[in-house]
Amino acid sequence: MRKFSLCLIITLIFTVFAVGCGSQTTKVEEPKKQTLLDTIKKRGTIKVGTEGTYPPFTFKNEKGELEGFDVEIINEVAKRLGVKAEFVPTEWKAMFAGLDSERFDVIANQVGINEKRLEKYDFSVPYTVSGAQVIVNKDTTDINSVEEIKGRKVGVTQGSNWEELAKKSGANVQYYKGANEIFADLGAKRIEAALNDRLFVSEYLLKNPNQNLKVTGKTFNVEQSGLAFRKGSPELIEAVNKALKEIQADGTYLKISKKWFGEDVSK
Repeated sequence: MRKFSLCLIITLIFTVFAVGCGSQTTKVEEPKKQTLLDTIKKRGTIKVGTEGTYPPFTFKNEKGELEGFDVEIINEVAKRLGVKAEFVPTEWKAMFAGLDSERFDVIANQVGINEKRLEKYDFSVPYTVSGAQVIVNKDTTDINSVEEIKGRKVGVTQGSNWEELAKKSGANVQYYKGANEIFADLGAKRIEAALNDRLFVSEYLLKNPNQNLKVTGKTFNVEQSGLAFRKGSPELIEAVNKALKEIQADGTYLKISKKWFGEDVSK
């Protein structure tokens, strides 16, 4: 009887132990969520939204091939990510809608970084710095800043940002259809100065070195541009920023910048 009771107790102990072990939930690790960077590397391409109609940044050459400053920069970034850039030509007015709908992963199109855009999108570190620039005839010595265009004949295109800046500075505004007409009159001293975008002017003077023009004073109303991304891809942005810093550190950026503008446009 005692032997039976002992066996019963042992059986009950094992039963309780077994039930206790069976009640423990085995922890199953959830599969790691694939990031956009993972998707890009698996795909082998990073999809890039760009206009293709905005020289010298992104445009098609005579052969119909996409080229330009931004094109070369994003190609270098892609190479350092271990993938290729796959361009998706898109009109500017539809650019952010295309990014939102995931038609592409990034915008490379001189996108200015501002507070309004930062509310909805993430950006890489800036890779160009631009803004308004005063241009004068090479013989001019008494205009060395935007403050000194007050009362002077300054050429601008009507309805442009430069018109507003010239008026605020107290200039005697002269209206033109386009930059070529402005620069022609400035070279001939029919006006005393002009206002335009720093990068546009750098490229123009590089291509037209005999126009008897020069930039003067510091760039003002400064704007930085970066590569634009949808929110929520920190791994991709970190990798892109690393690539951009490498490009600048090893001289690749300066080589591309001088090719298109004749100077370093990251500063």
